[in-house]
Amino acid sequence: MWTVIYMAQTKEQVLKVQEILREASLAVRVKPVGNGDDDGYFEILVPETEAQLAHTILIRNGY
Repeated sequence: MWTVIYMAQTKEQVLKVQEILREASLAVRVKPVGNGDDDGYFEILVPETEAQLAHTILIRNGY
């Protein structure tokens, strides 16, 4: 099961968070919230088993 670990407001934030998590070898999915355009919010998801690690990584990187 996939778990939301972060909500991003811009596509730029999405790309940065994805990069950080993928550098740590975590699987990442992005799901647009709302109408799905680049101006909306995005959910960043990881497998449930990796959620705690993903949170720790994001906190260490200022997110």
